[in-house]
Amino acid sequence: MQNAPRPTPSTRALSVPLLLIALVAGNAAAADYQQVPGSALTFASQYQGEVFVGRFPDFRTTLSFDPADPGAARLDVVIPLATASTKNPERDETLLGSDFFASDRFPQARYTATGFRPLGGDRYAADGTLSLRGISKPVTLTFTWTPGERPVLTGKATVKRLDFDIGAGDWADTADLPNEVAVSTKVVFSPTE
Repeated sequence: MQNAPRPTPSTRALSVPLLLIALVAGNAAAADYQQVPGSALTFASQYQGEVFVGRFPDFRTTLSFDPADPGAARLDVVIPLATASTKNPERDETLLGSDFFASDRFPQARYTATGFRPLGGDRYAADGTLSLRGISKPVTLTFTWTPGERPVLTGKATVKRLDFDIGAGDWADTADLPNEVAVSTKVVFSPTE
């Protein structure tokens, strides 16, 4: 049995950087996350000057993200529209009806984004697509990423309701009901096992 050749100083010097590259590449893979309790998705607008806030309590989010490679990220948010609640039964009934969400015909909205833009520090932008009432339009979500055992994505977006035929017709007057709706989210994640 022959002994293996001993590494020369030059092969040893070459193997250290290759080992480091392999270790970094192995650790740079995006982590997959699922939403856990403590998460919230809200929207805010006003009607005739009165501000109201609504929630989608049953939304679901999955995420694949590595802050070292934000361009490879994937975000998927599913929003069951029939769960929308502003804690005002009359307004909620109107929101679910044909003039707004039409939740009987369009039971869910979906937001998807592939690739994030770094904005500095732990801030990013997801240039994604919102699909609502059978219409798909670009929407940018800006967010802060708080890493940890249970990482948190805290973000904001502006949705133009008339782009999706939300409140068209008699409700299209933006003096009473603004076109821009503020959307906020706080998603608590756990790594997918």
